Amino acid sequence: MTAKRRVALLGSTGSIGTQALQVIALHPERFDVAALTAHSNRDLLFEQVRRFRPAFAALTAGETEIPEDLRFCEWGFGEDALVTAARDVPCDDVLVAVVGMAGLPSVLAARESGRRVLLANKEALVAGGGLVMDLCPPDEANPSLIPVDSEHSAVFQCLRAAGTPYESITLTASGGPFRTWDAQQLATATLEDALRHPTWNMGRKITVDSATMFNKALEIIEAKWLFRAEPGQIDVLIHPESVIHSMVHFRDGATLAQMGVPDMRTPIAYALGFPGRPESGAGALRLGAMGTLRFEEPDPVRFPALRLAYEALAAGGTACCVLNAANEEAAGAFLGGSLRYTGVAAVVEETLGRVPSTKADSLENILRADTIARQAARRLIKEGFPRKR
Repeated sequence: MTAKRRVALLGSTGSIGTQALQVIALHPERFDVAALTAHSNRDLLFEQVRRFRPAFAALTAGETEIPEDLRFCEWGFGEDALVTAARDVPCDDVLVAVVGMAGLPSVLAARESGRRVLLANKEALVAGGGLVMDLCPPDEANPSLIPVDSEHSAVFQCLRAAGTPYESITLTASGGPFRTWDAQQLATATLEDALRHPTWNMGRKITVDSATMFNKALEIIEAKWLFRAEPGQIDVLIHPESVIHSMVHFRDGATLAQMGVPDMRTPIAYALGFPGRPESGAGALRLGAMGTLRFEEPDPVRFPALRLAYEALAAGGTACCVLNAANEEAAGAFLGGSLRYTGVAAVVEETLGRVPSTKADSLENILRADTIARQAARRLIKEGFPRKR
């Protein structure tokens, strides 16, 4: 019998984290939970600790009183607890599902300790892709980093099936709730409109990123690092049904695509069970019932995020870190009501123009660039940028 894999789950109370625990619960004979961390949702974390009984648990928002019945495990507090869970808790896999730059030190710590990383955090590769991939030597039989995002999981699966070099990659995008909106409509888009995603059920921030297409911009940057691709080898295609999760094109003219219902438990289960395919709990894809699959080229005028991703990649250094930081601040301002929808891309573009790119050759330099970019974006938002014409 194969030994159980011990999983440290960073961000266990979020959308990815809760779905990962659903998959793990289906396979008690295959997985043990070694660590669970959350930011501030202590009540849900307490429930998870009671059920899965990890050796370590943490709340990164700060200290709190731990119920008597949960003191069987070691507890950590503050953001440093993420690195502790990734580096010091005995485990095989570290599933990084935290949101934000806190994911980067965790990924680095996990890899420096020889743990396999299951990556559902965009910032680690967008801001620190060079640092991360230096710790992930190519090994098809035993990869040290497996992507969890549905699009990158799809590319990963296609490349594994093909076993041959690719020519290019197409990342698919649902188009979000504003796929058919014109520029005049977008100027009056509300937060309620942006959160009404047509196919995926996700957290608020990533749902806003889907509406602005910054999620796809970040995925372009991630794909560059994950698959050691040139920016010109990566494109995006709108696919409203969200059943083809991405495609890979080869020299002989063949295209491989990975398909499935839009349910994150599928790529989560694939990453957890690699190289096998354990049951995920997701439903089967029934193409006959769908009838039609549609594809469209993205509009760079209505959705400038994609252009900004390629410009940041061309600039190199910390430019992608600046893009990510500015987007986080702008998306947060939109969620908080202090920035209109069309202001998100405008703030990101202006921040990229104001913050010079520096070398992204150390964690310190990347975190410094992140701080400077956030400060610049906040100033722009506070000053009322962009001005209404």
